[in-house]
Amino acid sequence: MGAGRNLAMAIACCAGGLIASPVAAQSSVASKTLPVTGSAPQVCTIQNPRLQSGSLVNVGGIDGNTVRILQFTDPQTLAARAASATVSFDAVCNFPHQLRIESENNGLWPTDGRISATASGFAYAVPYEASVSWDGTNSKLYTDGKVRRIAQQVTNIDEPAAGDLRVSLEIAEGASNVDVNAPLLAGAYADTLRIFLEPR
Repeated sequence: MGAGRNLAMAIACCAGGLIASPVAAQSSVASKTLPVTGSAPQVCTIQNPRLQSGSLVNVGGIDGNTVRILQFTDPQTLAARAASATVSFDAVCNFPHQLRIESENNGLWPTDGRISATASGFAYAVPYEASVSWDGTNSKLYTDGKVRRIAQQVTNIDEPAAGDLRVSLEIAEGASNVDVNAPLLAGAYADTLRIFLEPR
């Protein structure tokens, strides 16, 4: 009889141990947090230009990044002919920024370096206008061709932006840095227009 009691007690003891074991496992659960982080740098990008169809007046196309004017002067008067084109770029800037438009020469000037008139009554530079549309903001740069220098226009953009950046170039009929419709001195004329998306 004593042996039977001991056996029953031993079973109860062992059963108690089996029951207590899962409770001990639940109270010793270990955890660790693993933060995952990343950082997006402030970046602005502008892709290659595309001419907008239907926007060309006296412009033959675009070679790389160069807009080609078909007939720069009127064959009878030698005054500047009107020309216009709209160029668009895919662009993105992931932070508030500024849009800066810059003309290297403040107009179209002879590429051979002449900087002043060599003949009375003749124009030696051609002014033009560049209008830029970006993120609902419109900005204009006027060049006058009076002095060969950098001309620029800066506009603040208060938010990140992505989409089409459009630049419209326009040379007025008879545009000149002297009198309207003044004949142009012979030569090749050019300017470099730069568009910047940059920190403010």
